[in-house]
Amino acid sequence: MTNGGERRPIAARDSGPAQRLAAWLIARQASANAVSLAGMGSALLAGGCFALAASPPGAAWAWWLLGGALVQLRLLANLLDGMVAIGRGVASPVGELFNEVPDRVSDTAIVLGLGWAAGNLALGLAAALAAMSTAYIRAVGRAAGAPSDFRGPLAKPQRMALVTAGAGLCAVVPAAWAVQIPGVVLWIIVVGAALTAVRRLVGIAGALRRFN
Repeated sequence: MTNGGERRPIAARDSGPAQRLAAWLIARQASANAVSLAGMGSALLAGGCFALAASPPGAAWAWWLLGGALVQLRLLANLLDGMVAIGRGVASPVGELFNEVPDRVSDTAIVLGLGWAAGNLALGLAAALAAMSTAYIRAVGRAAGAPSDFRGPLAKPQRMALVTAGAGLCAVVPAAWAVQIPGVVLWIIVVGAALTAVRRLVGIAGALRRFN
């Protein structure tokens, strides 16, 4: 969850279904931190599904579809945890830990699963580090006094959309093509996240100079 100070701008947060689901959770006094942990659990399962998709090809399509669905479930939990925390009036600095730490675990699990499916775990690790660098730079900038910088081009929502699209494509294309897609997705994440990190670093440095 977040402390309500600065949240990633997400249009879906204002949608009717998201508002109704958040209201349902709030009415049942759901724990925002538990929602965050549930999102992490979904991501761990998604990474496992992607890794299993590299097993006997007969059921690969099912693992890809299930993994993609779990990635979206992870994003849904990320959307709802802050809404529940604010709606229940329980947002706190401790909630930042439950928001940020599970997110890093989630990103790592998902891309490592893709790395396993691609037969290139080193590329999965590179993608995990690139993704983590974007969050690290944002956190350092915020600690230094700059506003949270969520700019892309490959922030978390875009990364997860790319992963979901790649998983869906792997489920429907011939197996000979599907083995190539995870590697392509990972390379896009490495390059795109690196560019995102540079853009955030430059933007945060500019903001800090203006404040001083």
